Amino acid sequence: MKQYDVIIIGTGAANIIADAAIRQHKQVAIIERGRFGGTCLNRGCIPTKVMVTAANLLCEIREGARIGITAENATLDWDTLARRLWQKIDESPAIQAYYDQFPNVDTYNGTASFTGKKTIAVTKADGTAEELEGRQIFIGTGGRTNIPVLPGLEECGYITSETFFGPKFPGKPYKSLIVIGGGPIGCEFSHVFEAAGTQVTIVQHNVRLLPKEEPEISAFMLRQFQNRHIDVRLNQDTISVRREGDEKVLTIRNRTDGTTAEVRAEEILVAPGIRPMTELLQLEHTDVRLDSRGYIETNEFLETSADGIWALGDVNGRAPFRHKANYEAEIIAHNLFSHMPRENWRWAQYDAVPAVTYTYPETAHTGLTEEGARKQGYDVETAVNHYSASAKGYALGYEPGASDDGFIKLIIDKTSKQILGAHIVGHEASILIQPFVNLLMCGTHTVQPLRPDIASADAQYLRDLPLTRTLDPRSVYTLSETMTPHPSLSEVTMWTRYYYEKK
Repeated sequence: MKQYDVIIIGTGAANIIADAAIRQHKQVAIIERGRFGGTCLNRGCIPTKVMVTAANLLCEIREGARIGITAENATLDWDTLARRLWQKIDESPAIQAYYDQFPNVDTYNGTASFTGKKTIAVTKADGTAEELEGRQIFIGTGGRTNIPVLPGLEECGYITSETFFGPKFPGKPYKSLIVIGGGPIGCEFSHVFEAAGTQVTIVQHNVRLLPKEEPEISAFMLRQFQNRHIDVRLNQDTISVRREGDEKVLTIRNRTDGTTAEVRAEEILVAPGIRPMTELLQLEHTDVRLDSRGYIETNEFLETSADGIWALGDVNGRAPFRHKANYEAEIIAHNLFSHMPRENWRWAQYDAVPAVTYTYPETAHTGLTEEGARKQGYDVETAVNHYSASAKGYALGYEPGASDDGFIKLIIDKTSKQILGAHIVGHEASILIQPFVNLLMCGTHTVQPLRPDIASADAQYLRDLPLTRTLDPRSVYTLSETMTPHPSLSEVTMWTRYYYEKK
């Protein structure tokens, strides 16, 4: 059995931990079941945004007449888009090659499963296995599409974000597409394919599109999609799927009145949400505890209920974003591999996690919703301002009262006048949200226990202090402790600290 100081399972944000451990000359094992780079590179943030950016520009060109720009026959060149998309995904082998160059690192291509509290078997594609033992183990296995139980679905076939950026990537846009799920993933794919000329139907279980946004923003995005002739069916149960000729037919039922209907298309994209990649880990052989949804429970230091095992990213269920996973990985790297005294440790706070949906237009939010703030006992005020009220908004062609006049909504504590949350829908919302993330993160913070029953001796000591940390808004290092929506252009400014340190 091979012995390691550090074992990393999953090669997304956990690579940040690997890098830190390597710099400390630890013996490191890195295990990856799929392609190196994780969800973000291979089937998430990066390839989808390559598609979204092209779709956005096409939409802008089509709307250009309102500001005096006329362009005829603007179309999406699918071959060019595909080439650029795969060029990025194909960087994956270089990531593994990078780690293979270090004499203190072993990379493993296979499925990790625990055989004991700190022992792991790595099963390769040919069925052979190697067993490893680690002093510190970090789980960053991510999530995958939560496939619903739907009669006929498996027989008829379907795509997910995993298979789309793989063997089922189409040679050209579909003629028609059914998207099951009206959350961020479903809406982004719907935007891309409508721009490419596909007839899109969204089937959403919830009564709202993008239900985690403010109700006004959900209604605004529904209107934008309908204006683009996307057929949105809200409040629907999916009943069954069958094939008729070259089409797949989905039967749906209205959850309010029970009426049924059929929608048909060339292909079905299943995107109702994600589930954690924990079922193959055999965590029953450890002391790692899962919540009722199957996610690994972690505290504010990313510790699990098992000594010497940490979990980060989608697999801990806090928020399914790469920037949140990077934030967690940097906390772990700082605390465990930078020789910092415990009194200088960092911890995770999730009350200012930015979330962006890269549709046309974009939606972005951070902090509390109006409903969430009221539930927490705040006396809430709101403030709303539209794009058309600014000179730049007018320059972009937005008119007061127009159906596409985007806006910002602030959630404010009436007593203190502090901002509790910010919600934006409109042009470059992913950039406009960043100042509010910075504002919410700056200042003095005191550690707040998450899952108080999960606590190493270090964690309990820091809670008892209690540990405090002040983020100076003028410090370049504060930038690295503030999340930035990935992948937005805000990263150009917010990542300056990394390049400063590399000088």
